[in-house]
Amino acid sequence: MEKKKRSGWRKLGRVLLYIVGSILLLFIALAIYLVSVSRMTPPEIADKSALQLQRKSLSSSAWTIGNSWFRKSNSGLYEMYVEGAPFERGVINGKLSGELIRRQEDNFVAQIKKMIPSTWYLNFLRYFTGWFNRHLPQHVDEEFKEEIYGESFSASDQYDYIGTNYERLMNYHAAHDIGHALQGMMLVGCTSFGTWDEQSADSNLIIGRNFDFYMGDKFAEDKMVVFYHPNKGYNFMFVTWGGFTGVVSGMNDKGLTVTINAAKTDVPSGSATPVSLVAREILQYAKNINEAWNIAKKRKMFVSESFLVGSAEDNKAVLIQKTPEGMDMYSPGKHFITCTNHFQGDSLAKLASNQEQISKSASEYRFERLSELMQQHGANTVQKTISILRDRKGLHNTDIGMGNEKAVNQFIAHHSIVFEPKKKLVWVSTAPWQMGRFIAYDLSKIFSMHGLDSDHEVYDSAQNVAADTFLLSKDFAAFSSWRHMKEEIMEGHDVDLNAFVTANPQFYHTYVLAGDYCFKRHNYAAAKGYYEMALTKVIATKGEEQHIRKQLETSLKKLKS
Repeated sequence: MEKKKRSGWRKLGRVLLYIVGSILLLFIALAIYLVSVSRMTPPEIADKSALQLQRKSLSSSAWTIGNSWFRKSNSGLYEMYVEGAPFERGVINGKLSGELIRRQEDNFVAQIKKMIPSTWYLNFLRYFTGWFNRHLPQHVDEEFKEEIYGESFSASDQYDYIGTNYERLMNYHAAHDIGHALQGMMLVGCTSFGTWDEQSADSNLIIGRNFDFYMGDKFAEDKMVVFYHPNKGYNFMFVTWGGFTGVVSGMNDKGLTVTINAAKTDVPSGSATPVSLVAREILQYAKNINEAWNIAKKRKMFVSESFLVGSAEDNKAVLIQKTPEGMDMYSPGKHFITCTNHFQGDSLAKLASNQEQISKSASEYRFERLSELMQQHGANTVQKTISILRDRKGLHNTDIGMGNEKAVNQFIAHHSIVFEPKKKLVWVSTAPWQMGRFIAYDLSKIFSMHGLDSDHEVYDSAQNVAADTFLLSKDFAAFSSWRHMKEEIMEGHDVDLNAFVTANPQFYHTYVLAGDYCFKRHNYAAAKGYYEMALTKVIATKGEEQHIRKQLETSLKKLKS
């Protein structure tokens, strides 16, 4: 009997060992697969002599390589001019701005760790991103791969555990797309508009936009205004950050502008061409709306996006709206255009995902406020455009609290920008957000320069627009204090809740955070009170209201138990 028992246990042990071994082998095979598919082979470069180039110092904050140059302006913006063939451009870009590339990656990784504190989940995210972007190189034009590869030689050596320098920079170009596909991260919520003919005071096309892509305050500290003179295509400028050669806001020397606004998209199964590289291609190779359409049409994307394209040649702006499955062009039939984060027009506007975006996000409310502001301001000018981009109120000038995602100015903008395409003029905001000075650049003058012989300002000081006087107000001081206390709450520290609420009393999210603060400390009665107050402040958006009601119900259940 004992022998039979022992024999049975041995058989069971062998079965369990076989099962555990099989699972282990499966995990090992999966890990090997994920590692192998996440590898990206850099493009073949016949001539790598550009790697021998060295930058020369003009001052402690300005350097040159041939005709290319990089400097820090007294405005706080970094400015860079780069010329040459793709790989050469990338190498020069990297050698000139290498400190910013490395610092920006430090900031980006630190913010990701802050948003996702779990080491296990971070490792999972690394392999998921590698798997998700496994076909990314197939959808990126060879020119841009060569440029990114050239730039990668100046990237940090501290993040090899994430991927090679080339793999990381390639993946970062898809970060905007992944962030907006995973809508829960809520990284994007931009606003843009344009006016022309009688809607502009001088009849010329004027375009303004806020780029509300938030990855922490540090991410927006080192804004770069970059001027490119490629060996093929048109000269162009764009606003960016270290290591990123895609375009989110820019204008070329033909007076064509491109800005991007995220729209609702389903979670994709894999990557295609990043939105920023589609915008980059349009900016470099299109001189009018028709050419922009043809470029966008030939690229497959894995998220939904609106490209607001302005054209000096056409003296108007349109929306090229694109999803992974289709695209259309929206022209309003009027001499102005507005865009937030949902589709317009006859076809894509009817999508179920778009209707959900309208009903459950802040996009529609912000769209209505933008339209209201444009009516209130009358015939548009650059100064009026900047005033609209800085507006922090709700519909009918209601105080909805500072930092509200329904406002045009959410106090999270990486940058704000204004274009006058026919005049080749562009204005770029300085910190904080869009509230600092707007610095003017004349593309005709920039691209007529032949290198930089001394460290001097290249902006057009006569055209600069002053900072918003709101920065000197008590309300701004209170908001700054509120933001600091918000960070303390998010990190689990103790704060004076009365001071926190008083600092930004009209914003519903103030009360949500205060309720969460009390809930975590098991003060359910106080949490219930704050959640109820939040409901009185929230402006009818189903998604937000449902979220607060769920929190309130949870708090009430805790009270009853």
